[in-house]
Amino acid sequence: MQITGVESKKKILLVEDDSFLAGMYVSKLNLEDFKVSLADNGEDGLKLAQEQLPDLVLLDILLPQMDGFEVLKRLKDDPKTAKIPVILLTNLGQKKDVDRGLALGAEDYLIKAHFMPNEVIAKIKKILKS
Repeated sequence: MQITGVESKKKILLVEDDSFLAGMYVSKLNLEDFKVSLADNGEDGLKLAQEQLPDLVLLDILLPQMDGFEVLKRLKDDPKTAKIPVILLTNLGQKKDVDRGLALGAEDYLIKAHFMPNEVIAKIKKILKS
């Protein structure tokens, strides 16, 4: 618990196996004053989410060990993590994938090729404010 009265940084968990993209997003999020944790596979992402209880999860779908759909399902099934907003950030753009992600409880579904990092950050801020 923080006693200073200063608002603590919002915690973002990024689950992304592409090291270039992950590095770029970690840098951008740090510049925006977020505290960022990174996992490069679905299993570690799920474990970190359960341990750290971040304010928001930015989740890729195509991941080693456990895909993002399964991570999302498990997060939403667990009462401890069910309320954490999840943004899917992926290259899967098929309508069935988007529908599945939203049906599983994702707050938003962003296709990497269609969004610049600053647009993703704007979405994160909007979701954290609501």
